[in-house]
Amino acid sequence: MTIRTTASTGSSRRPRRRRSAAWPVLCVLASVPVAALSVLRAIPAEWPTIVVQLLSFTPWLLVPAGVALLLAVAGRRRWLVWLTAVAAAAQLLWLFPLDYGRSITDAAAPTVQLTAMNINSEFGQADAAEIVRLVRENGVGLLTIQEHTQSLEDGLTAAGLPELLPNRLSDPTDDAGGSAIYSAHRLEAVGVLPDTPFQMPVVRLTMEGTGTPAVLEVANVHALPPVDVRVDQWRSDLAALARLAARPGNRLLIGDFNATYDHKEFRALLDGGPDGRKMVDVGTAAGMRLVPTWPMEGQRLPGIAIDHLVTSPGIASSGYAVHRISGTDHAAVLATLAVPSAG
Repeated sequence: MTIRTTASTGSSRRPRRRRSAAWPVLCVLASVPVAALSVLRAIPAEWPTIVVQLLSFTPWLLVPAGVALLLAVAGRRRWLVWLTAVAAAAQLLWLFPLDYGRSITDAAAPTVQLTAMNINSEFGQADAAEIVRLVRENGVGLLTIQEHTQSLEDGLTAAGLPELLPNRLSDPTDDAGGSAIYSAHRLEAVGVLPDTPFQMPVVRLTMEGTGTPAVLEVANVHALPPVDVRVDQWRSDLAALARLAARPGNRLLIGDFNATYDHKEFRALLDGGPDGRKMVDVGTAAGMRLVPTWPMEGQRLPGIAIDHLVTSPGIASSGYAVHRISGTDHAAVLATLAVPSAG
């Protein structure tokens, strides 16, 4: 009896030990990609193209980081639990950063409300009727479009956009360089950002309120994507936007930045606001970094937020939202801005 019991106990412990040893191994396997990309995210270097692209997906590291933490707990290895807990905490800090730009506004100062919306139309293939429906239903007063074409412009006109947003500055093309700005308020062309392959026009909006008007300078953003050798031009585009952001006044940079909050080039743009204050990425300020704006069609990938509304710190924002539109791989992004009056 004793011999049988001892033999049985020994044979039952062997698979249990194997299962116990498997947890730390699985934990390490889950932790390796988290640790590798976390190091790259933490070091603000000018990384090569492949690293820049991988950094776009940093928010999704929270998934393997969480799995690794659960495996460490199951494996009952205290040192692994602490290491994976630190890694998971780092992902949460990057996902909900403590140092993001916040609006600095005077609650007593008069403002004019403006709902702004952006869509990259993917070579003009976005559904014009859906765009106009979103404009109408959300009371949009400013619409910016990238990859604008003549066929899309004709479709928007047929769907009734000029009745909602009668003021327009557009330059449609057959490639990805076209752009358009539609507004319910008076538009004045200011210029175009120099040395950028895609058009990035800048306009001045004058919005009448109950008192003095509010003036808002708007840049329709379309940075080159960071692919192959074009990563240097991508950096140059974001640097040009950073110089624009540093100017005084009420400012909105809106469009397809082809960059996420996890790129140090985008964070440098936010850090360089007027008078040394941070610009505000409206989506990040709203805690919506896990709500993707691309890709909305085609190959299924973990989505990322590369379309942004970035405002000067004196502009408050609310109602940030992301909407799918048929025909394009980008989502529409919109928010309501409270722009201080000039007086």
